[in-house]
Amino acid sequence: MTPLFIIRPEPGCEATVRAARALGLNAHGFPLFEVRRLSWAPPVPESFDALLVGSANALRYGGSALAAYRGKPAYAVGETTAAGARDAGFEVAAVGEGGLQAMLTKIAPEHRRLLRLAGRERVTLDLPPGLEMTEREVYASQPLPMPSALADRLRDGGIVLLHSAEAAAHFAAECDRLGIERGMPAIAALGPRIAAAAGPGWAVAESAPSPNDKALLALASRMCQNDLGQIS
Repeated sequence: MTPLFIIRPEPGCEATVRAARALGLNAHGFPLFEVRRLSWAPPVPESFDALLVGSANALRYGGSALAAYRGKPAYAVGETTAAGARDAGFEVAAVGEGGLQAMLTKIAPEHRRLLRLAGRERVTLDLPPGLEMTEREVYASQPLPMPSALADRLRDGGIVLLHSAEAAAHFAAECDRLGIERGMPAIAALGPRIAAAAGPGWAVAESAPSPNDKALLALASRMCQNDLGQIS
């Protein structure tokens, strides 16, 4: 079976590796990012109605300042982020399935002022009429050099999971830097925008039908079983 490589930062990397192996996939983790905390200025809790959270990292790295907001409802981009919000003591108002932009359609009328806790690299949102949003960067993903163990394996093919546009661009740049032919590995991306960020020339480039890990792993399973990305 074609090997599958996960490059997202921990702890998401190990979680995805475990989920992939549970599906019978030949999965291996090589994090190409390290998440670090950013200092941030917490706004006055009374100035907004609810939290908008696009990653569990915002809750892991938000620090002690989050305690002031525990009476506020949280809108989470997906189930993993929702679980992180509950663990941090927040009541989850809604859980998204199609990204943060789609989540904005689920905001209750009484929650018109949002505090978005985000990473330094994030998707720009188009706010519907009547919504206001304050943004705070609470974490950043630091790119890491590709280890030789991964580079050597990619020269023989394989499939790489891409969870963000930032990861896609960094992975492509590292392949070019190390002389890895783009025609060898295939990529499975969380969405078309992410696949586009990787650029052209890969053996195969496909996108999950929905922006969540379950759909991405289903895509990866099909690609692995069809030996996409395994060049003989």
